[in-house]
Order: sequence, then structure tokens, then C-alpha cells
Amino acid sequence: MILVTGGTGLVGSHLLYKLANNSKKIRAIYRSEAKLEVAKKIFSYYTSDTSLFESIEWVKTDLLNLPDLEAAFKNVTQVYHCAALVSFDPNDYIALKRTNTLGTANIVNLCLSYKVSKLCYVSSVATLGQSLTDTPITEETFWNPEEDNNVYAITKYGAEMEVWRGTQEGLDAIIVNPGVILGSGAWNQGSGNLFYKVYNHLNYYTNGITGFVAVEDVVDIMMTLMAMDIKNQNYILVSEHWSYKKLLQTIAKHLGVKIPHNEIQPWQAKLGWRLDWLRHKVTGKKRSLSKQMAKTIVSQSQYSSEKITALLNYKWTAIDTTIQSICKQFKNEL
Repeated sequence: MILVTGGTGLVGSHLLYKLANNSKKIRAIYRSEAKLEVAKKIFSYYTSDTSLFESIEWVKTDLLNLPDLEAAFKNVTQVYHCAALVSFDPNDYIALKRTNTLGTANIVNLCLSYKVSKLCYVSSVATLGQSLTDTPITEETFWNPEEDNNVYAITKYGAEMEVWRGTQEGLDAIIVNPGVILGSGAWNQGSGNLFYKVYNHLNYYTNGITGFVAVEDVVDIMMTLMAMDIKNQNYILVSEHWSYKKLLQTIAKHLGVKIPHNEIQPWQAKLGWRLDWLRHKVTGKKRSLSKQMAKTIVSQSQYSSEKITALLNYKWTAIDTTIQSICKQFKNEL
């Protein structure tokens, strides 16, 4: 039995389809019926046959509900831990820590208690340190706690520490560190929200650069690593580096909408997060641009996927091909 946490998220839903299509016996965690509908929709991208989705044993719980979570571990041999809370708002730190760090600690402890053979944890390149030279960031570029790290990265790094703690106690584990994951289905969260914003005539971009990867590549690599006799390693998953300008303008082109044409300068990003903070203090509305995010969107980060590429001789999906496919699906659902 394979257990998937975050089974209704972008990575989890695509992963569940691939596992089910390979005739794996699967149990997955979900939090609400509305989330289940998202997963069902993603399955429909691959097939009109509903039997694969119906073959999954669904358990309604969350990472902090230990009694129900423990019941979900019965007869489980492998775990894919995809569940996470994503937010860059400093006011969400407690919620982020509970879900990402403490929730992962619960998963690790249950893996140890039930003698799970292997755990795959979906982390992020956000947990890696910054390169002090012009060389790309690798798995050996270590986290610096003295940096002005964003709250999401802090809690995901804490989660990684829980996984490594588990390996010291006898758990075999793999960690993947994807860049920005692009995929169809979860339009109201993560990278999926970018397609909505561009469709609604987003006018601004930055020249910041980061790494991107197709969700199908992430899922394929996770499954391959779990089938191999490899343990206690982490792997960066980035296929290409694009500027946000190129990303947003490419999305606009494939959606057939107005191309974003106003560049946000670094000084404007700095001013923007301060005005956003003031708006939050005056109105109580949720933050939309933190200090750390303002820095991130104008910075240029390069990541090396050489470790995983060499291990698997992996052929990455082109990001332009991925965006074109996502935009086609997005327009089909309008």
C-alpha cells in the first residue's frame, strides 16, 4: 500500500494518476470534498475512465490529526509526502510551521512506527542556500539561517530537518527540491494562479530569474527514485531558467491576451512591500507582497540539476511546451 499526502494538490493529484495507472494500491489523504473535485478534474486530463480515480482509498484527515493520520498508515509500505501550506505572508508563520514542519514530523514519526520502507518528501529549492560565487546553486549549497529567509522557506527547511532526523533513526528517505512547478489543474493556488492573473491582463513583470519544472517531470522522477535502491539523498529538479518577464509574456502569448509590458524595478519592489505593509496595518487586509518576496522577484537565481540528470540520464520537458499545454487546458475550462 502506498500513502500519498496532499493528494488533492498539484503534485499529489498528478502523482496519484501515475501511480493508479501503474496498478499501484493507493491510499490518499484529503481535507475537503471541494479538494477532491480538483483531483478528479486533474485525472480527467489524462483519461475519461473514472475507475482509476475510484480505485484510490481516500482518507479525510490532515497532518495534525494524529488518530486519523495513524489509521491511514495501516499496511503502508511507501509514503509520498506532498502536502504543504504555501504562503509568503509573515502573519501565516504559525500556520506554516504547524502544517509544514510539525506535520512533517508527524509523518516521519509514523513512518518509523509503522516501519515504512521508504519516504519521498517534496521540498523546494527555497530551502537551499544562496551561492556566494557565480556558480549555480547545488544540493551542497547549504542553508544560511542568518539570511532574511521567507517564512515558507523557513518552515520547509524545518520539515527537511525532520526528514533527515528520521533517516538517523532508521528511515530510508528521498527529498526532491523542485523549482517553480508548472502544471494544469490547481488554478487558484501556486503557479496556477499566474495563468489567471495573466488572463485577466496582468500588466507588470520583473526581470528576476528562477528555475522552472513541469509537474509531470517531478512526478516521474519521484516514482523512479522510489523504485531505485537509493536512499537519504536530495535532488534539485529544475529543467530551465526563465525570467519572470519571459514566463509571463509566454503565458500571455499562448492565452492570446495582452502581453505584460511594464517592468517593476528593484526600487519599486522595495517601495511596494512597504506600502503593502502599511495597507495591511491600516485595513487589516492580508499581505500580498512581503519584504522577502519583493527581494525574490527581482533576484536572479540559477540551480544545477546535474545530480539527478546524470543519475537518470533524464530528458526534461521543455518549459515552452509545458506552458503551451497548460494554456490549452486553461482555455478549455473557461
